[in-house]
Amino acid sequence: MDKSANVNETGPASGLGKLLVARGKLAESDLQRAERVLAISGGTLGQALVRLGLVAEKEVADAVSGLTGCALIGPDDFPEAPVAEDRISGEFLQQFNVLPLADDGDCLRVAMADPTNEYVLRALEIATDRRIEPLLALASDLEQAHERLYGGGRSAMDQIVDGVQSESVLQEDVEDVERLKDMASDAPVIRVVNLIFSRALEARASDIHIEPYEHELKIRYRIDGVLQDVESPPARMAPAIISRVKILSRLNIAERRLPQDGRIKLKISGKEVDLRVSTVPTLHGESVVMRILDKQTLNLNLEDIGLSDKVLSDLKSVLERPNGIFLVTGPTGSGKTTTLYAVLSRMNTPERKIMTVEDPVEYQIAGVNQIQAAPRIGLDFAHALRSIVRQDPDVIMIGEMRDRETAGIAIQSALTGHIVFSTLHTNDSASGVTRLLDMGLEDYLLTSTVNAIMAQRLVRVLCPACRRESALTDEEVQHMGISRLVERAGSRRVWRATGCEACARTGYRGRMGVHELLLVDDSIRHLILEHASAEVIMKAARANGMVTMYEDGVLKAFAGHTSIDEVLRVTHQ
Repeated sequence: MDKSANVNETGPASGLGKLLVARGKLAESDLQRAERVLAISGGTLGQALVRLGLVAEKEVADAVSGLTGCALIGPDDFPEAPVAEDRISGEFLQQFNVLPLADDGDCLRVAMADPTNEYVLRALEIATDRRIEPLLALASDLEQAHERLYGGGRSAMDQIVDGVQSESVLQEDVEDVERLKDMASDAPVIRVVNLIFSRALEARASDIHIEPYEHELKIRYRIDGVLQDVESPPARMAPAIISRVKILSRLNIAERRLPQDGRIKLKISGKEVDLRVSTVPTLHGESVVMRILDKQTLNLNLEDIGLSDKVLSDLKSVLERPNGIFLVTGPTGSGKTTTLYAVLSRMNTPERKIMTVEDPVEYQIAGVNQIQAAPRIGLDFAHALRSIVRQDPDVIMIGEMRDRETAGIAIQSALTGHIVFSTLHTNDSASGVTRLLDMGLEDYLLTSTVNAIMAQRLVRVLCPACRRESALTDEEVQHMGISRLVERAGSRRVWRATGCEACARTGYRGRMGVHELLLVDDSIRHLILEHASAEVIMKAARANGMVTMYEDGVLKAFAGHTSIDEVLRVTHQ
């Protein structure tokens, strides 16, 4: 390790700051801000950057590792029992964020949040009479290890809750607005809410659920589409925590009888994050759900959203048509909006004017005119669409075809030379046709305007670090009706989820789409004019070569991307 690399120096010459700026992880103005805070509060530059949310802790550690040559280790490298506890006090280790790893009688290997701290290194040498080999670890990982090994298993949440002294925070039934504000401004409450946010981001959660019950406050994260319970504060803190969230989202904290919607903009671990907030009154308080809109994780490349080669090729041909309607169907949370954003990004050229009507606008796309629907003041989809067509657009995106009026305007727009994209809530692509007919739209207009309907779901992606290979039996192949797909894949080999540290023991990490693309050709148009059922339309589409969502998922399971169990769960086949 190069101990001459001082990662804690501050000012313009800061090695750590300069490296983070050079790597594009930190803006020069943010570095100067952190240095001003550091001059007042003390500590290290890395601690200040993480505390201010300017850079993720892992990115700071990677930079320190690069500067010092010190290897970065994780919780899997930590001991199961304390090492050298008879020579080093737990208080000293926790104060300086040091964790002894192994003692061979000559050298003591230790994990440190700051491996350049000469005072700590010298103190360890004197206390143990050993040569010290420092390794780098995240401060949060070390704190959890200290809690496990020296702190009686008390978590960070427990320690914050122990600091709650204000009687207002402990009040369970609060009506006074000023007291609600005082509660929400208590330092422990702010720390608990910030901890909930940061842990959700670390866990790659898409939603945060805060649910008050009679005797408990439950916090749940939706990770890869599945809700998971996480550590929660005591129920007595529910009014304070919910009030804090409502203040951040600029909601009326005194109104607890009606649902409210708001938005929070935060910078967490160096990431710009938007949270879409919804509150509804329940029997024991307000239930809060926050949708995390992480702009840095949004993939707007059509080639990278999980489309199979055939679907991608067919979709590109649909997008090349000069007018018509393309619909994406699926339940809430199936990735429809992300797919449409990827389509819009592909269509977004200087020669085209693109306008959207959304409720809400989840992500902003440069070069696209996005309108936020506001039904409360009369700006619903239909009203906004009437105005849009007078703006001379080439491409129109409607967040959702909710009613006959909106769908009718969309069809008229397609008939007059516009390209229209929208979503529907149906179970499969063929049901999209019958849904439009059920809305009262004329069949001959559908056959003239609808180019294609794509249905999709999101399946969890197997963790590459722990997936386990297996083979399907004859009975399984026959039961699932996939003999043709086995022949197409040329193998019965699939992978199953197991679970490891990298995927939080779930066996999955991330999600991808499974799709079916219904191309409206002459045979499908004929069936639409006959008002054929969704089953008949689906059968005709499959005869024309369409791969269903279930079949697409099975092929992706054969390719090792997901598991058969996950495909069955999502497609309900």
